Amino acid sequence: MKKIGAALLGGFLVLVGIALLVLPGPGFLLIAAGLVILASQFEWAEKYLDYAKGKAQQGVDEVAKSWWRALFALVCALALVAAGVLAIAGVDLPFVNTLSAVLLVVGGLFLVGTVVYARKKGSGPGNNAGKNSSLVG
Repeated sequence: MKKIGAALLGGFLVLVGIALLVLPGPGFLLIAAGLVILASQFEWAEKYLDYAKGKAQQGVDEVAKSWWRALFALVCALALVAAGVLAIAGVDLPFVNTLSAVLLVVGGLFLVGTVVYARKKGSGPGNNAGKNSSLVG
C-alpha cells in the first residue's frame, strides 16, 4: 500500500511539475519533490533524483558565479511577482486567471529565495564563486 501511495503521489507531483515547466509556477520544485517521494520506494527513481539534484546545483552555481545572472534572475522574479499581484488585484492580463496569478507569485518568490541562497552560498568563506564581477559570465 505504501508503494502504491508513493507511486501515485510522486507521479502526480512529477506530472504537475512537468506541466509547470511551461506554465507559470515552481515546476522544478514539484518535480524534485515527486522524485524524492518516488525514490523512497523505487530504486530507479534515485537515478533521476540524482540527475535533478545535479542540475539544480548547476543552476545555483551559475547564479552564484555572476552577479549579472543573479540580477537578471531577480528582475525576472520581481516581474513574475508583479504580474501575479496585478492579476490578483483585478488587472486583466492576457492568459492569466487567479490560479496562474498565484502560481506566478509563488514561482517568483521561489526564484528570489533561490537567488538569495545561491549568492550567500557563493560568497561563503573559501569560495570565490560569488565574487566574480566580470561582465562575461
